[in-house]
Amino acid sequence: MFQRKTQSENFWKKEFAVDTEDLEHLYNLFVEDESPRTIQELTLALIQGRCDREEASIRRELARETVYQPQASYTIGEQVVFPALDFAVGTVVGEREGYNPEYGDFRVIRVRLEGQDEEREFAAQLQQPHRLNLAPEAENHLFSAEELYKLYGSIVQQRLLEHLSAGTAFAHFGDQWLPQAVLVDVHVGHRNIAEAVLDVNNRPMSTEALLREIDLPTEASPDALFFSLNYALSRDARFDDVGYEGQVLWYLRRLEPPEVIYPPRRLLYTPQPYERSSLIEDLLQLERQIDDEYTSLIAPPALVEDSVIITLNYPHRRVGTLPLMVRTRPFFPRGSTQHTRITFVDRSTGKEMPGWVVHQYNYVYGLEEWYKTHGIPAGGYVKLERTGDPLVVNVDYMPRRMKREWVRVANVEDGRLVFEMRKVPISCEYDELMIVGEVDETRVDELWVKNEEERKSIFEVMCEVFPEVAKLSPQGTVHAKTLYAVVNIIRRCPPGPIFAELAQQSCFQAVGGGYWIYDESLRGETRRLSAVR
Repeated sequence: MFQRKTQSENFWKKEFAVDTEDLEHLYNLFVEDESPRTIQELTLALIQGRCDREEASIRRELARETVYQPQASYTIGEQVVFPALDFAVGTVVGEREGYNPEYGDFRVIRVRLEGQDEEREFAAQLQQPHRLNLAPEAENHLFSAEELYKLYGSIVQQRLLEHLSAGTAFAHFGDQWLPQAVLVDVHVGHRNIAEAVLDVNNRPMSTEALLREIDLPTEASPDALFFSLNYALSRDARFDDVGYEGQVLWYLRRLEPPEVIYPPRRLLYTPQPYERSSLIEDLLQLERQIDDEYTSLIAPPALVEDSVIITLNYPHRRVGTLPLMVRTRPFFPRGSTQHTRITFVDRSTGKEMPGWVVHQYNYVYGLEEWYKTHGIPAGGYVKLERTGDPLVVNVDYMPRRMKREWVRVANVEDGRLVFEMRKVPISCEYDELMIVGEVDETRVDELWVKNEEERKSIFEVMCEVFPEVAKLSPQGTVHAKTLYAVVNIIRRCPPGPIFAELAQQSCFQAVGGGYWIYDESLRGETRRLSAVR
């Protein structure tokens, strides 16, 4: 019995490399149907081709010479093929007697293998059973190409992907590939027409819709036309794929809001290490109550519902966005591209508003004017509802009779953030712990930029804002959720790092119910984790 290379783990993991015969085999797949194929399909086809090549080579070699088996006898000058030596061919040049206490009498033949100077000896006329006496047809089970793909497909796929990406023979769009020779020429004139069509319609359009407007050669297969247009538009900086879940929708980059291409700085958080083990259960519960997209990265999946109500935080209120997180993500299309065009529908008026799901940075843009129109503050409740269309989402708030209420309001004095209580007209429901207003957006923005440039730590920011908020309470207390809300006015940070500082720094002391006090004299001292738990 002998082992084929394709059945060997060592071959696929260490020896395999894409060669010209592999590429020719893949080319032949496209001769008849010209249909694009995924890298997974190409990988399986490559493995099947390798198995077929090896099988054909074996049959040729076995038909050409005598196959070596220890039980057989040989004559001087006879040519013999050795399957166990990668089908090396040798000529018998001598023979002698042999003996082994375990096997008894047998013959030993001397063989000169092609390409080798030294002769080698092999047993002949061996009477005892030997695994090399089995005919190739009696081999153990051979793994099929599908079975080999399950075992080694990821390795082969990675090497094939690297080879195709480094070369110019194949083109790819998304996860599909097609030989360059099969592509239909989509020249600049065709692309100009596509731009004009998108400009006139002022909405994303499918590849099929654009093909109806562009005069491409009809002799090509529909699949080749579809792929060629997608490939050409993807390589033209004017166009952007804003589709979702595998559906391609084309739009013009110049018609997209800057906040879609470049994420607002107020939403960007630079992750910093912190001790999650320091968070007591009360803080963990509060963390789960706060709708922050960065907390969503460590939160468990949420139940899929027809509607959801979230509390709008200050950074998202300022830039007209919503966090894309565990509770809100199911309401929006999932996309493989950086952003997807959607439509918001104002539940109270029926007005449609363009929106954008920015998958890469976990936010949804397009609600700035809606927030202002309905007077929704930071800390206000926003409701999302499903529709029958994955690209359309109803957005609503919880209205109530207009009333002037006392609200904490941020201002900037002497280069620092200060707070006071002011009566502000409110016409919607809100979270009393999270609501916050501001006197001058421009001055707050300037302070935010200054804090960024000075690279103040979260702890420093907390020590600055805590006393300012505490003075608004007769007890001098600040709720953890409120602290999160005000810190995010001048420094983007999810609740986890903020709550970890509360738990670890001795200057912050819990007084129950989620409320904390601040003792300046203990600043810089840390408490032991065992004491926190």
